[in-house]
Amino acid sequence: MAEKTCSVVEKKVIKVAIVEDFKLTRVGLRCALNENEDLNVVAEAEDAIEGLKLIERSHPDVILMDLGLPGMNGIEATIKVKEMFPESKVIALTSHDREEEVIAALSSGASAYCLKDIDPSKLADVVRDVAEGACWIDPMVSQMALNSFPKVENIGFLPNKSQSEGRVPLTEREYEVLKHLVTGKSNTEIAKELIVSVHTAKAHVCSILQKMCVNDRVQAAVKAVKEGMV
Repeated sequence: MAEKTCSVVEKKVIKVAIVEDFKLTRVGLRCALNENEDLNVVAEAEDAIEGLKLIERSHPDVILMDLGLPGMNGIEATIKVKEMFPESKVIALTSHDREEEVIAALSSGASAYCLKDIDPSKLADVVRDVAEGACWIDPMVSQMALNSFPKVENIGFLPNKSQSEGRVPLTEREYEVLKHLVTGKSNTEIAKELIVSVHTAKAHVCSILQKMCVNDRVQAAVKAVKEGMV
């Protein structure tokens, strides 16, 4: 009788770095994240300069970046990270909910914007999602950030010829998807709105990111609103 064998597929451990000047916050973040078997804090730094050195050594998948760092602030540090380590994802952490800070953080290349009072279990989920390439904005600031952009009235999904000169050549359907991206809808929600499969919605999103020359959904939304595409 043949002996049965079984193989255990190990879950990938996500390496996390924390750049935060307040020690108590660093300890709290580390303890909260390390309670999860699939998350491992591999580096901690109290300022951006030290953080960049540790990131170079430890190659984390996700970096929790405090925006209010002394010296080089978190926005500048995020820009440096994305230049030096483009594969690493950055989650911006802050105690503030100022519109200009939200926009600056997302424009600098951060994949997520979190207020520091976020629930630890939710933060762990955000880390996992960001590691997989998703983007996330704290619900407390997402609508505020969108409202901060000037809106163009009476513009359809497809701009007219004069509006489209020099613009990204999206299809009519892609403009529809882009409009939903700007409002923060997920692929599943977009699929439901447009009555298509989730796979089709995801394909449209990937095409939009490629045509707009951006890395993620948040950057696409920011660029779309800045350029009056929606």
